[in-house]
Amino acid sequence: MAELKITLRRSVIGRPQNQRDTVKALGLNKINSTAVRPANDAIKGMISTVAHLVEVEEL
Repeated sequence: MAELKITLRRSVIGRPQNQRDTVKALGLNKINSTAVRPANDAIKGMISTVAHLVEVEEL
């Protein structure tokens, strides 16, 4: 199964609570922090919620 490298590029300050919770659930906490997650539908849905804040790279 493919994996996705997700990097937080923009701050969550001033963002709605659901976007803050999604970023935290992805395992990201500071700008430029990176997490590797499996490329399943749940993770892709979470990424689409915060696509304007993160950068995604397929491994």
